[in-house]
Amino acid sequence: MNQKPTATIGTIVFDLDGTLVDSVPDLAGALDTLMAEKGLDAIGTETARRLIGHGIPNLVRSALAERGVAWDEEGGKAAVQRFTEIYGARVSQETRPYAGVVPVLEKLLAEGWRMGVCTNKMERFARLIVEDLDLGRFFAIVAGPDTFKVGKPDPRHLTETARVAGGGEPIIYVGDSEVDIATGKAAGVPVIALTYGYTKTPLDGLGADRLIDSFSELPAALASVLAKAGSDVTPS
Repeated sequence: MNQKPTATIGTIVFDLDGTLVDSVPDLAGALDTLMAEKGLDAIGTETARRLIGHGIPNLVRSALAERGVAWDEEGGKAAVQRFTEIYGARVSQETRPYAGVVPVLEKLLAEGWRMGVCTNKMERFARLIVEDLDLGRFFAIVAGPDTFKVGKPDPRHLTETARVAGGGEPIIYVGDSEVDIATGKAAGVPVIALTYGYTKTPLDGLGADRLIDSFSELPAALASVLAKAGSDVTPS
């Protein structure tokens, strides 16, 4: 059982795909099923990894473009709807937390951090993943672009998630992509970026406060970012 914190010391908001969980196998599988139904070649895991990060409509549009299919509103809407049905039936079939995620989240919860998830995945799918993987106990909120009717990189997605999480300041955002870094910078909060995720652009030079290669490095990165910001919060 997790140790209950004696006080809240701040808020950490996390991206989901590519940060907390590797969801590529299920997203790629759903895309390949959609392509097969349309008589097109499979997208595959590596290409799907490159396309992820801007929500389902953009993912489907990009996958169809990979196969030379021009986008039109009627056909595109139908393809997005069909992908949503396929993916919804297998959303956590092969998706798994990255190494180190569970023990680090347990540590942060025990220290007194309030935590939330801010993702461009639809809220119902994000919640299914979080609950199916037994991660729900860590988060006060799981927010998709439909939760507040705004998605990343709009900073309101992040700031509203942090507000509902209820931990107050300091607020730290943890993600894996250029979208996450842009969102955190627009919101005026420090960003810690994981290098193993689904970024389409090299993260060096994008302005993250810290880059880390594994989730187990997060506590030390938090301490470094907080010290740089002059916070009196010093995680153990």
